Formats: sequence, C-alpha cells, structure tokens
Amino acid sequence: MSPADSGSKDVIRVALLGCGVVGSQVVRLLREQSDELAARVGAPIELAGIAVRRPQRHPEVPAELLTTDAAGLVARSDVDVVVELMGGIEPARDLLLDALKQGRSVVSANKALLAEEGEALATAARESGADLYYEASVAGAIPLLRPIQQSLAGDRIRRVAGIVNGTTNFILSAMESTGAGYADALEEAGRLGYAEADPTADVDGYDAASKAAILATLSFHTRVTASDVHREGIRDVTATDIASAKALGCSVKLLAICEQVDGDAGSTVSARVYPAMIPKAHPLASVSGAFNAVFVEADAAGPLMFYGQGAGGPQTASAVLGDLVAAARNKVIGGRGPRDTAYAHLPLQPVGEVRTRYHVNLDVHDRAGVLAAVASVFAEHGVSIATVKQEGGREKAAGPDDADADDAGHGGDAGTDATLVVVTHEAPDAALRATVDALSGLDSVRGVASVLRVEGLGRPVHALGGAQ
Repeated sequence: MSPADSGSKDVIRVALLGCGVVGSQVVRLLREQSDELAARVGAPIELAGIAVRRPQRHPEVPAELLTTDAAGLVARSDVDVVVELMGGIEPARDLLLDALKQGRSVVSANKALLAEEGEALATAARESGADLYYEASVAGAIPLLRPIQQSLAGDRIRRVAGIVNGTTNFILSAMESTGAGYADALEEAGRLGYAEADPTADVDGYDAASKAAILATLSFHTRVTASDVHREGIRDVTATDIASAKALGCSVKLLAICEQVDGDAGSTVSARVYPAMIPKAHPLASVSGAFNAVFVEADAAGPLMFYGQGAGGPQTASAVLGDLVAAARNKVIGGRGPRDTAYAHLPLQPVGEVRTRYHVNLDVHDRAGVLAAVASVFAEHGVSIATVKQEGGREKAAGPDDADADDAGHGGDAGTDATLVVVTHEAPDAALRATVDALSGLDSVRGVASVLRVEGLGRPVHALGGAQ
C-alpha cells in the first residue's frame, strides 16, 4: 500500500524548502491558523523542518526547525508533505522527484520548474500515488489552476488569455496613466518593490512564458514547456505606442495567450507571450497596477474571468496553504488529488501561422508616392490594410490603388519627415513579419519605429478600422 493510500494519519508533518518572502508567510499562517487548519484537514499540521541556506537570517524561526540539509529533510521518514518555495530548477527538481518517489506529496509554487519538468514530476507522482499540487505557480492568490483542472473538467476550453505578470502590468499601467517612458516606469516599479533588482525574467517575458506553458498544458491536455511558448517582452514598448493605443481606444498589455486552434488538418495548440493592444471594451484592458487577470473561454461555460493579486508573500502563501490543506486531507482520509491529464498530444502551432493584426509605426520621408510604396509592400505579402494615418494628415482606408490620392494630397518636401501609422486586418504572423522586414528596405521609409500586435480576444475592434 502506498503512503497516499494508508490513511488514518494522526498528524501531518511538513518539510518546507525555502523560507523567503512566501515561505515566511506560510510559516506565519501555519502558526496563526493552526486550529482552523486542523479542523479542515482532520489532523494537526506540524512543521517537521525548514531547509534554508543561511539559518542566521531567520531569527524568528525556532532554531531546531532550521537545517541546511534539504535532501536530508526530504528523506526523513516522518515527513508527509514537502512544500517547495526555493525556486529555480536545481536542486529543486531532484529534491521533489526524490520526495514524490518516496510517496511524499508535493506542493510547489515554482513555475519555472513546473513549466520545464512538469512531465517528470507528474510521472513520479502517478507512479508512487503521491499528490502534486501547484496552484501558487500561476497568478498568486487567484484560484485558477484548480478550476481549470477540476471545475471545467467536463467542458472544452478554447482559449486562456490573460495578464499573469504583475511587474509588467504595473509598468505598462504607469506608462498609460502618467505618459512616462519605459525606463522611468521601470524605475518607479523598482522603488515601490514591484520589480526585482534584475527584472529580466519579468520584462523579457520569461515569467509569463512559464505560466503560459502551465496553463496550456492543463487547458488542452497537451504537454507544453516554456521553450515551446513564443516569447516577447516589453522593453521596446514606448510612450508613443501607449499614446497611440489610447487614441485608438486600446490599452497595451503583456498577454499570455493559449488557444486550441481547429483546422482542416486537425487541432493544434498555440501558446505565446507578447505585448499587444487590446480594445478598452475587453475586461482585461481595465486591469491595472500589479494585479493579474485571466480570461477563460469554454464551450459550455462561456467566458470566465479570474482576477486578483498575482504575487506577494501573503497572497501566494494563501494559495500554497490551500494546496497544503488538500494534500494533507488526502493523507488523512487516504484519498488522491487530480492526476495529470496530458493525454491529447496535440501539435504546437508555429507562431508564424497565428493570425493576428499589427499596428505599425513608420518614420517616412514626407514626399509624393510614400503611401503608395508602403501599401504596395503590404499587398505583395497578402496583408490587407485596415487604416492608415499620417501625422498632421488624414486617416482613410488604404490600398495599392491609392497612388494618385497620395501624389495629389501628400506631395510634401522630399526632405521632410513624417510618421505613418498603419493598422492591418488579420493575417498570418509570418506574413506580417515579412511585411515589416520589407518596409525597412524602402528608400522612402527612414525606419520602423515600432510594431505592436492587436488582439481582439473575441471582441470587435471597431476603433481600429473594423470588426475582427
């Protein structure tokens, strides 16, 4: 009989790996809510030990609980559940695999580890009969993974799209509300504690990509890793981009988008992270500051939105404790948590096949024939233009037949510079990228100032020149 099936536990003993911002809050909550947690579980929860690198930095924790020997703590025979909050891939991976193989249930908030090694961990849990919970790995305190995995288990999810990184959302929200540039907004985020000293994982999209991989795996029953997710960050988003989006009735958000795409050749899974304009009419556009929100679209349930604090010590600890209660209760009653369901093995859709829209900001020479030349490049690559606007000029529908109008109405000085903003209709991403590359080679184009995708996420984008 496996440890998961034994039941009749008088006390649940927990090994905690890591006692930083989140771990210290887990310790606090275990102390403050010990009686209530025992009532919910059916047995008291006790800390067997806490593995840390520098015990002297934790004077608030009884010395007898602290150890630098994480492997030894995991191997103790009196440990029932291992809670991992140390982060990183190693040594966390080996520690959790050892715990699961020994029948200890595991609770983790480690999105990078789950995104890369989720299959190995799920296999170890399945073979030993142990539980693997990781609600806190995505969107902090927001109950999201369990509803996807359990509440929607009888439905078919079509799309999961959302804001899953609070740092980038704070930066983009600050840029929109104050008109600040990226560097100033990042500095403010750091001053207020929303950005790490090294913000690379957040601003370059690595954090969001790991979370997108987890969401795609659960939603579409197909194993997706972080390296499978197309990833772009927000470093190149400018104050001009934010202002342009606002003028068009949009907001710029770093989105994690996971979709099941059905086609003639079968279904594929798309998983991508990038900054994009979304219409103000979409609920995600109103999510500001460091908050997270995820929009789930299912066949029967329809659209569902999950919103709340996506990070922070107490908030993430709340999700960890929820998982710990579930794992502990299973130990007491002899039950088991949900199993891994990555059975579908759907192929991944290359990002070049993803159909989206582009907002392209061009620096051009304000002279006759510029609009015709630009429109011709779009036409050559099969990309239809929805609107085009020249700064100080007019906004109109455009196409390759506009040469006469361009020559007649915009015949400026050949040495004068202007800004041309083009918004496309929906087209394959590869065609849009090829168009942008070709535009850079035009004599009349001084440079491509910025490129942003436009995502309707199921909503009409009337402000940008027509419904999607």
